[in-house]
Amino acid sequence: MRATRTVETLDEVDAGDHVCQLLDVTDDVMARSRAFVADGALFGDKVLIVSPSAQVSPDAVALVLDPTRLEEPLLAVVRREAASAESEGYRSLRVLNHVTAEAADLSAERLLRSELELEEFAADSGAAVVCAYQRAHWDDALLEQLRCVHPHHLGTRPLSPSFQLYRAGRSGWTVKGIVDTDGALAFSAILLTLLRQATTVRLLCHTLDFFDAAGMSALADAARALPDRKIVLEGTNETVRLAWELSGFADPSIPVVMTP
Repeated sequence: MRATRTVETLDEVDAGDHVCQLLDVTDDVMARSRAFVADGALFGDKVLIVSPSAQVSPDAVALVLDPTRLEEPLLAVVRREAASAESEGYRSLRVLNHVTAEAADLSAERLLRSELELEEFAADSGAAVVCAYQRAHWDDALLEQLRCVHPHHLGTRPLSPSFQLYRAGRSGWTVKGIVDTDGALAFSAILLTLLRQATTVRLLCHTLDFFDAAGMSALADAARALPDRKIVLEGTNETVRLAWELSGFADPSIPVVMTP
């Protein structure tokens, strides 16, 4: 069973982890990620580095790809390399994804979708994925959304936003924490991204503590935006269900289903 956690160093990253690594603009990504790359040889993992500027030491055994030169989506690349790793006798695949604004050249929605795809890939395949972002290159609101879909963080978990959404095996997406005013925008963006990829989005809410008014509005607005899709929240507590009803959102025109 996957669970959220923080890691003090990249030596602690395990199979199936999807880690958000936030760096300062002056940090050398490869130097700060050396332990993660080196542990590939230690554990028998194939190492894939996706970076436009990776300088890999001669003793590192890794496949390095420049994202600006990829002719297919990143998800297709990591899936192919994971299959190759298995056939080549490796334990698993570990991916260091150095995301830069220039290399990504993506809209906020496409970048969020890419991170959700990597989260699903890590959960389903058992691959270890570290996504490195240098803070100064990114909008704070976008970084907030991206942090939410990483169940694992290097160093101290940011206090805001106060929820995380991550893959729960093949059964759906776990929501943990509180969806409040600070996280409402991120929650709405994540839901819209998921709804555009599936007719039904299943959220497992056993570790969801509460929605405030802004969080509930974000949920309702996302559902209304794509009325031919459906959001199913399983394991909601009585407080969440009652607040939803009293707020007037338990309406057939809003395709949201809440169950205990």
